[in-house]
Amino acid sequence: MTHCTMDDLLALRASEGSVWARRHLETCGECRHELEALYQRVAQLKALPSRSPARDRWPEIRAAVVGARRRRARRWAGWSMAAAAGLAGVLVFHPFTPPAARADELARVRATSAQLENQLRSSEPDGRVVSGRDAALIAQLEDQIALIDGALASQRASAQDAQLQLWQQRVNLMNQLVQVRVVRASYVGL
Repeated sequence: MTHCTMDDLLALRASEGSVWARRHLETCGECRHELEALYQRVAQLKALPSRSPARDRWPEIRAAVVGARRRRARRWAGWSMAAAAGLAGVLVFHPFTPPAARADELARVRATSAQLENQLRSSEPDGRVVSGRDAALIAQLEDQIALIDGALASQRASAQDAQLQLWQQRVNLMNQLVQVRVVRASYVGL
């Protein structure tokens, strides 16, 4: 014999059971006993005292979450300020070379440039033959040196960093010119 399922018993309790379940309940003592046990369980559950928290804890939880967010925001703000201060320090104090050291470096580079010019004057080619490629390279280097000399003439005395860079470029070009004029010309003159 087929008995009522728990769904059938719940439907009978809610007065929505099927005709078959109602007829079966009239003839089956086991299903009637199960339906009665279901009523008793529901009654026992309803008789339990309702449990609620001792007090409302939402304000405490909210305060803890808001406090954690504020601490995190302050920490990020602190790190951001430190990074910004570091960047500003680098930008402001980047050329932190003392003015005296820059002036010494500028004097050293000027002296090197003067030595290279003297070396070029003393080794003027006297009737030596220079290849076309070397002649073009010499002309290009002399043109670049002339441009730097023009930029140096137009520079103010207060722009020591710019002057130092221009003088360093000039010394580099002069070294290249010495290499082309003196060293290559001496090989050709052998």
